[in-house]
Amino acid sequence: MDTADTFRKVLDGHKDRVYTQAFFSLQSREDAEDVTQEVFVRLWKNFSEIDLERVGGWLVRVTRNLCIDTIRRRQSENPHLSRVDPEVAITTAISGGGDPSERLGQKEEESLIHESIAQLKEPYKSTVILREIRNLSYEEIAEALGIPIGSVKVHLHRGRKLLRELLREEIVAHEI
Repeated sequence: MDTADTFRKVLDGHKDRVYTQAFFSLQSREDAEDVTQEVFVRLWKNFSEIDLERVGGWLVRVTRNLCIDTIRRRQSENPHLSRVDPEVAITTAISGGGDPSERLGQKEEESLIHESIAQLKEPYKSTVILREIRNLSYEEIAEALGIPIGSVKVHLHRGRKLLRELLREEIVAHEI
């Protein structure tokens, strides 16, 4: 298999995961698409130097770093810009029929969770996304973020706790 075929295989195997990570971090389709494209441009440029056994961790690291750069750029361009863009529609495919009001409730709940994740600060946001959304193992997260497994566990524990607190606050605010 030549380099282009191998690259295409890696791209096909990871593009959805890269996009998902970027979307959850940035809460913007356009920014997530831009980051995803940039990640794979960088992958192509560095493809000969990357160990294919560890390409998943490399992609997570590069995606995370580009997301952080995008958030910083947003904040420097408009310091009054909130982290969660209320205009962004968080669309998640919910399969099946069922009661439309029930589906609406599920979408509102998912939106609330996504907005709460977006409010987490680093390194908690990345750790929660990689574990809860991407379903990576502790070892994979440690490799991707370049931190010890013990730190992954601590960040995940604290991130989940902060997420629960944010969700409680949001639920109470919605009930009032």
